[in-house]
Amino acid sequence: MVIQWFPGHMAKAKREVTEQLKKVDVVFELVDARIPYSSRNPMIDEVIQRKPRVVILNKKDMANVQEMNKWYAFFKAKGAVPVAVDAKHGKGLKQVEAAAIEVTKEKFEREKAKGLKPRAIRAMIVGIPNVGKSTLINKLANRAIAQTGNKPGVTKQQQWIKVGKSLQLLDTPGILWPKFEDQQVGIKLSLTGAIKDSIVHLDEVAIYGLNFLIQYDYKTLCHHYKIDVNREAENLEWFDAIGRKRGLLQRGNEVDYEAVIELIVNDIRNAKIGTYCFDLYEEWQAEQDDGHA
Repeated sequence: MVIQWFPGHMAKAKREVTEQLKKVDVVFELVDARIPYSSRNPMIDEVIQRKPRVVILNKKDMANVQEMNKWYAFFKAKGAVPVAVDAKHGKGLKQVEAAAIEVTKEKFEREKAKGLKPRAIRAMIVGIPNVGKSTLINKLANRAIAQTGNKPGVTKQQQWIKVGKSLQLLDTPGILWPKFEDQQVGIKLSLTGAIKDSIVHLDEVAIYGLNFLIQYDYKTLCHHYKIDVNREAENLEWFDAIGRKRGLLQRGNEVDYEAVIELIVNDIRNAKIGTYCFDLYEEWQAEQDDGHA
């Protein structure tokens, strides 16, 4: 599956973020806790450089906690301050302000020593589309300011939003687009709802998700669909079993495979089967080690 990537968007976003960096004290890098690595833009470190950073792992309620904690430690080791939140339900948000205070402490101590008046910390959020940026902004601000949805670039003018007692958020961070050098990244982004179903082959996404669950959570998968399928069975056998159990049939008692594919993707995407991290830290680390061998 080839997912198109438009370098023009990337270049524009990079320019916008670089320009806005001058105005802020800290960057909030927003990632999906289910795919903490795949939902990052590969240019993010180059763009942000040494600016203090808080990595916000959003949708923590849908992620595997043990696996998410490994990525939490990974970001911490890179010098960022990670926090895990569930922006949709407003959980963990107080940690965001506390983390911003922590990473900017030295800067504000220097300003105080120079006799400058205390002021709010200025922050901006960067992240790829549809990882929950607008939802997070609205929850932090405790009011509907940023338009939620899957259309990037809705806000036309910059504004500073007051968040809590000591934080101001720039409402119009440039959106960073993912670069799909690894096609599996595109599949993971689709499975978690970060890119539109219309631009991917949803059958490949469903097969990836199904195979992940067969390998890592076989019993829960069978229990969820109330089926008994051999672990070594072909994908089609799984589709048939799920389709017949759920009554997803066409004329002639044939399984409606499109409906089965949509069901599997939506069940995984909405954490109806279980909570998962599709970026497995040990696997990623092994790939890094192989690449530098």
